Amino acid sequence: MPHIAVEGVTIEFPLYHIGARSLKKRLLAKSRLRQDEGNRVVVAALRELDFRIEAGERVALIGHNGAGKTTLLRTLAGVYQPVAGRLEVVGEIGSLIDPAAGMDQESTGRENIVLRGLFRGLSEAQSTAMADAIGAFSDLGEFLDVPVRTYSAGMQVRLAFAMATVMEPQVLLMDEWFLAGDAAFMQKAREKLGELVNDADILVLATHDMAIVREWCTRAIRLEAGRIVADGPAEEVTRGM
Repeated sequence: MPHIAVEGVTIEFPLYHIGARSLKKRLLAKSRLRQDEGNRVVVAALRELDFRIEAGERVALIGHNGAGKTTLLRTLAGVYQPVAGRLEVVGEIGSLIDPAAGMDQESTGRENIVLRGLFRGLSEAQSTAMADAIGAFSDLGEFLDVPVRTYSAGMQVRLAFAMATVMEPQVLLMDEWFLAGDAAFMQKAREKLGELVNDADILVLATHDMAIVREWCTRAIRLEAGRIVADGPAEEVTRGM
């Protein structure tokens, strides 16, 4: 059964080129900074998180900028590895986090789609058919056959969204900025996104929009400075926000 188990998970990032002793001393006075075994100054992006998400749950990660929402999403996706604690994600993961993640900027949109299909175990014929379907949905037209590095930010989002939504994940991880594409595209995409959310066993969504939380989520986890400060029914946790 799909589930997510997080036990004492801590994520730290080293701050390089912090050499001056006085500067290091001032930095270490900050609550999220410490000195590790290698004598490096590190920032604790997430600190000793404990929670479990079961199949059927729709969970919002909320909090101010810098609270740790996107870092937690990327940790659940396997982008970051904990320096302490235990993380278990059971179920096929689908990520709508970074539109450029996994894309070769020098390859065309079509080539990226075919490569993604082959990586997922599809045949070349299936991958080619998927490229045609994604191209039609994303409205990229002739740009599907030019290098991704030439795309605008909006075009990359459209391509990434279309690539991501052809999957049928059990665990869907999503950053709200995937909801911020151009209006014409998102009007079409919202229906597809709703299907994806409904079909997933688990949704974890990082967002600042309390209306989205109340519409899509049954539970909310509020983060502050890398720690969980509230975890419960979405309506209760977001009350007054």
